[in-house]
Amino acid sequence: MAKECDENLLEIVHGFQKCRNAFTAIGDETRQLILLVLLESALSGIRVGEIAEKAHLTRPSVSHHLQILKESGIVAMRKEGTKNYYYLSIDGTQWKEIADLINLIYASIRHISSQP
Repeated sequence: MAKECDENLLEIVHGFQKCRNAFTAIGDETRQLILLVLLESALSGIRVGEIAEKAHLTRPSVSHHLQILKESGIVAMRKEGTKNYYYLSIDGTQWKEIADLINLIYASIRHISSQP
């Protein structure tokens, strides 16, 4: 039993290390607002100007925060000619790793709390 707990703890530590940039990126309120705008938009993507308008932010601010979200693997961008469209990334992203980490933490807490 103790070995399983130690293995889970190591996996949790590793998960935090892998997700550190994503947690930092989604921890900012402005980036959370941008994520909400992206969730409300078509998953095919939305342009910086539209995000700025919907979030009541400046274009430079949106561009800065989108860059952080892109670097963390949370948001992706596709080009169509000279236009860039931003959307929530699903391929090879941090979302599954974050979900797996949270589920592992939850399972570990449930396991610990069920111990006599």
